[in-house]
Amino acid sequence: MSHQGITPVVMPKWGLEMREGTVTGWLVDEGSRIEVGQPIVDVETDKISNAVEAADPGLLRRRVAQEGQTLPVKALLAVLAEPEVSDADIDAFIAAYVVPSAAGDEDEAPAYSWAEVDGIRVRYARRGPDEGTPVLFLHGFGGDLGNWLFNLDAIAEAAPVIALDLPGHGQSDPRLPGTGLGDLAGFVGRFLDAVGTPRAHLVGHSMGGAIAARLALDAPQRVASLTLVNSAGLGEEINGAYIEGFVGAASRRELKPVVEMLFADPSLVTRQLLDDLLKYKRLDGVPELLQALAGTLFPGGRQAEQPARALDGKAPPLLVVWGEADQVIPAAHAQHAPAGASTHVLPGAGHMTMMEKASEFNALLRRHLGALGAA
Repeated sequence: MSHQGITPVVMPKWGLEMREGTVTGWLVDEGSRIEVGQPIVDVETDKISNAVEAADPGLLRRRVAQEGQTLPVKALLAVLAEPEVSDADIDAFIAAYVVPSAAGDEDEAPAYSWAEVDGIRVRYARRGPDEGTPVLFLHGFGGDLGNWLFNLDAIAEAAPVIALDLPGHGQSDPRLPGTGLGDLAGFVGRFLDAVGTPRAHLVGHSMGGAIAARLALDAPQRVASLTLVNSAGLGEEINGAYIEGFVGAASRRELKPVVEMLFADPSLVTRQLLDDLLKYKRLDGVPELLQALAGTLFPGGRQAEQPARALDGKAPPLLVVWGEADQVIPAAHAQHAPAGASTHVLPGAGHMTMMEKASEFNALLRRHLGALGAA
């Protein structure tokens, strides 16, 4: 959106629940030439801190938001405009700027929906257009659909998007359909039936990648393409101390160093993120369920199954993305990707590449889907 050569930079909406963010630091000065994707300003939400990246190129003429200010989603942070636009025009634009209401979006579409699959109540979210083959996002061990908070809306601009809390995770019922990858992949297939989706582009992170690969082996007709992000299922190694630490941690002090292993930049781990994880881990049945899942999938600190390697010769169109600094599953496993995969190892990211390098990951995924005519 621009107005007489003026382009606003606004507070982003990261994830389905974000209402506001606090400006913690400017990364560029007024008068700087900005490129698309360049980090402009750091913002902290109650879930996570991240840099707002430029959606448009231009000259940064005015920083509107002050450091320390807490502002609603879509509030004006800065103004881009070329030198020929007068200061008076910029002043007028800022004075007239009204924060678009987010309420309208919520009235049209609740943040979450619920489905019952095998007697297990599952939370999921849908975004994007009604037409086309959906992109289904599958999170990892101990995660939830919030792990995709920087990705869902970006992909929903181009294709229908569905993300779910796997059984035993997030706000889905704390019960499992079984502890093997086959059990979980079968469950995902039945979830797709429940939401009326015969076929999907699967995007899986960590354990979710191994589940997606297993579904592609067991029901190839259901998988239009596969994107594996720091995925399990491509080798035996996994950081057993991380799995054990995550399952066993019962306090913020115990959990913090474990969760910090997920990120190349440990400062991304907020107090709220830890509190949310502890709240989940204290739900009835969750500690036992995580223990059982870890015991089947990662016995003795190894990965029991490598379904993604078994896809050689029969893989759907495949994108593999990894963070070079992954401390949980080695980035070297990217080399085990089936022939024909498009493989990218991104520097400056750990295990949560889709969060730490969101714009690069989103661009790779959109290109992958676009090449298949899906976006």
